[in-house]
Amino acid sequence: MLKQLESKLSFTICPKIDEALPGTDLSSRYVTVRSVFRLKIDDLKISIKCLVALLMLLFIALSGNAQQKNRRDVIYPISLDQAIMLSKSQNKDVQAAKLEETAVRSDQIATKVLAMPDIELQGNYQRYTKLTLFNDFLYHANSVSVFPSPNAGMAGAVTTFNLYAGGRQKTANAAQSYKVLLAGLNVMDRGGDVSLHVATDYLELEALNDQLRYIKEQIVRAETRVRNINSLYVNQKVTRSDVLRAQLNLSSVNLDLERTQNDIKIASKKLVVLLDLPDNSVINPTDSANMQRVSPKKIHSLFPGIADDSYSVRKAVLAIKLQTEEVNAIKSNNRPAITLISTYSLNYPNALVYPHVDQAYALGYAGLNISYSLSSIYKNKLALAAARIRSEELLLQKQSASDSFNQEFSSLLIKYQEALDRIKVNEQSIEQARVNYRIVNTKYLNQLALLTDLLDADNLLQEVRYNLVEAQTNAQLFYFRLLYLSGKL
Repeated sequence: MLKQLESKLSFTICPKIDEALPGTDLSSRYVTVRSVFRLKIDDLKISIKCLVALLMLLFIALSGNAQQKNRRDVIYPISLDQAIMLSKSQNKDVQAAKLEETAVRSDQIATKVLAMPDIELQGNYQRYTKLTLFNDFLYHANSVSVFPSPNAGMAGAVTTFNLYAGGRQKTANAAQSYKVLLAGLNVMDRGGDVSLHVATDYLELEALNDQLRYIKEQIVRAETRVRNINSLYVNQKVTRSDVLRAQLNLSSVNLDLERTQNDIKIASKKLVVLLDLPDNSVINPTDSANMQRVSPKKIHSLFPGIADDSYSVRKAVLAIKLQTEEVNAIKSNNRPAITLISTYSLNYPNALVYPHVDQAYALGYAGLNISYSLSSIYKNKLALAAARIRSEELLLQKQSASDSFNQEFSSLLIKYQEALDRIKVNEQSIEQARVNYRIVNTKYLNQLALLTDLLDADNLLQEVRYNLVEAQTNAQLFYFRLLYLSGKL
């Protein structure tokens, strides 16, 4: 293609070579024009490559923007009750506990099937070599065929049924029943524990949202304060120090705003993981920290304080029952076993008569097999003693769980009442702090108070608001901890 362009160019350029390059012969002038033409073609190739690279970069950028748009955050409004219900169905730890319960139920069915008769099919075939006979010890060897036939075989079935084994099957069935109950209780306990974590993170997110609202209000106050102080400074009512301190206070509040926003993102991500939601989900709590609370009078009727209702005590009770069945299983080894057995088979050759006959025969029988292990008298003695010691250990663990329940239950009731009292005090303090801020602000604008007093009044108002949010959050948190402790979450 380059040669074709050069040939075309030569026809259009060569007639004017004399005008363009005077004083040179035609061949040298043509070579000069050809070199210039090649430079132009190379520049054109480089420009095309740059254009292609630019288009590829533009395509990649557009694709990245499209992916970012597709992965845009999805706001997920949800209440606390909805979050708890969702966690019990979608949390991975709860799902794993449910799978374990399903596996234990399968084990229970497999244990019950062990009581069914055992049926075994048997069969064999032999091909004998010739029989080598020796005389005078190992001398004068002589080989003869096996009588009546070198072929032999058997095919049949054997059935056994356990009539009595010292209670082993009954003990195994009871133990599996307790394991199923324990697995179901583990599902409830795991669901309650996850629900408590969800409630904790949800209440933390609510508190952060309330703090964010208060910080934004504080920023508005700080910005207004900076403008007022600047006006006073222009009018020479205050010094430059007040202006700088007001600006520093505004910067500090802005940093608090950024920190709270980051904490909200972290708390939302924790809830997304617990609820097993998509990564681009953002939790938007629809409840507030000031949601309806249970009165102290009703709290005692809702939580009677019975230790046997807690998950830990109920688990300890089931563990004791399971260990009791383990003791019974060891005791069953000291008892005889009675088994019903029957068999029917086809055999070849007939070895029931002598001499053996070259014929096949079928034969069956039914009977009882009674066995008793004398060694179990001394072998199981130590195992039985160890099992009984473990039973005593589990009894102590149950008592310890009950004591822990009573202690924690009493502590949570006291803390819940304390949180309710703090809510009442802080609600009154907020109005007092708000009035105090207005008074100090008016005094400062009239040059009757220092900037330190104004900043202290602003911080006091913010602190009282934070204390109210903390008390409201703690009251709800103590309530959910009481629910979980009493086995109602």
